[in-house]
Amino acid sequence: MRALVVGAGIGGLAAALTLRRAGLEVAVREQAPALREVGAGIQLAPNATRILERLGLRPALARVGVRPQTIEHRRWQDGRVLFRQPLGEACEREFGAPYYHVYRPDLLDVLAAAVGPGAVGLGRRCVAVVERADEVEVTFEDGASEHADVVIGADGLHSTLRAALLGPESPWFSGSIAYRGLVPAERVAHLGLERIANSWLGPGRHFVHYWVAGGRSLNFVAVVPARDWRVESWSATGEVADALAEFAGWHPTVPAIIGAAERTHRWGLYDREPLTTWSVGRVTLLGDAAHAMLPFMAQGACQAIEDAAVLARCLADAAPATVADGLRRYEKIRQPRVWQVQRASRDNVVTYHLPDGGAQRARDARYAALMAASPWAARGWLFAYDADAGATG
Repeated sequence: MRALVVGAGIGGLAAALTLRRAGLEVAVREQAPALREVGAGIQLAPNATRILERLGLRPALARVGVRPQTIEHRRWQDGRVLFRQPLGEACEREFGAPYYHVYRPDLLDVLAAAVGPGAVGLGRRCVAVVERADEVEVTFEDGASEHADVVIGADGLHSTLRAALLGPESPWFSGSIAYRGLVPAERVAHLGLERIANSWLGPGRHFVHYWVAGGRSLNFVAVVPARDWRVESWSATGEVADALAEFAGWHPTVPAIIGAAERTHRWGLYDREPLTTWSVGRVTLLGDAAHAMLPFMAQGACQAIEDAAVLARCLADAAPATVADGLRRYEKIRQPRVWQVQRASRDNVVTYHLPDGGAQRARDARYAALMAASPWAARGWLFAYDADAGATG
């Protein structure tokens, strides 16, 4: 069978690799003239890295990734540790796969190299998709068209295929925006920052930082109230001075990191209400096109990679006449999982931003109880999930 993947981001390229492993002939079409990703960090938990390692990517990931030792939540004002989750070797022993921090363009390069240049067509903007009696036809902006037995829309937040299949939708706004930036390691060397995923939690906002690009750059994301700015774009420019003003009075480490950046970008944080279906006939959606989520669980890319693994398993034994059945099975398996992650991400909009007071103290007590119960009490359900095994359920 021939599969056509629309979108050559992380989810689309992961799908190309898993579908090829399942025995399908795969082509990827991308609207951009060159393969590129937003220059920012990404967290890859064991639920995603075990899939990538099975695709033969462990050496490449080890070259470009940073393996943090812990995830820590700290109090905004004094830096007191509220929650600590072990990672590093302990995480790999427990879950059979490592946790990585990766620079997004580096991950895209790893995936694109594994897919190979012959499978990816650039400058191909999809404008229509039509299911025929025995195939699916995809038409591009230049008037050309291609045919496949199954089409996968991995074209992101503003998916053309989602709109074509299911009509327009209204995103849900979280009330927050995020400033993001990358700081060269030498500009923050005096801070002595460890290789950890660190989140500083405070009233109405939080601040995340971790190392990427083999430790050469520090990635940060500063989440603050939106006020009157709501643009859903990763490339809109932000001002370093504005981000600094948002964290006045915080522990000195936070403004020191922000102030070391030469530039920032900002974007409004939206997600989408869960879709009741991702598929129409022999066309389906994957990743952000199907289930865009807020970044407060660091699982967006991980869930797209899980999608790719389950989709491939569901199509491995399909014939053209049974593709639609395979796609229904794919979404039936995946929907409960991604809805759970979406809900957890939405919950953290409130949990991370509690004002000082009774609710904040109760949250901190819950964090302490989780740490006392088990090293994996908070995130074990995320990390232990095996999408390949789940595809047989």
